[in-house]
Amino acid sequence: MSTFDPNKLSVTFFKGVTETMPIFPRFYTLTHSDITGELFLDIGPTYQVDKINVNMRDEVLGHWYITNECISFHAYVYVSSGEFDKEVSKVRYEIFKRELPLALKAIRYGDRHLFDIYPELDKKTICIYFQSVYPEYHGVENWGEFKDYKTFFN
Repeated sequence: MSTFDPNKLSVTFFKGVTETMPIFPRFYTLTHSDITGELFLDIGPTYQVDKINVNMRDEVLGHWYITNECISFHAYVYVSSGEFDKEVSKVRYEIFKRELPLALKAIRYGDRHLFDIYPELDKKTICIYFQSVYPEYHGVENWGEFKDYKTFFN
């Protein structure tokens, strides 16, 4: 797993979403540069689909989700929909699993002011949705709570 470096994280807020409000709707688009190792976190009322590299599809998309007054964080990673064979899909799945802690630390750190205002968000469940045509790389996993991804930079 890569080490989180806050100096390599750029955060942009879009269209009425600020560092502290609102929680709903609040969507996260996390992309990166393979060359520089920089991370780019866009936070807005929708996903920033124009930032997604349609050839690579290695972004992490997430949002706060509420049902019956229960709040959780849902994130989605795209493994494959048939354009990659099973072996490539396996490698992509393994890379996502290895790099997700870094991505979650980046989201937690990048939106730290929201967590300062609403500390209860640190105790909300993180659900990761792996999307693939291959059943072994498709499904939902519990990745703990945001307090598990708080860094000493926070």
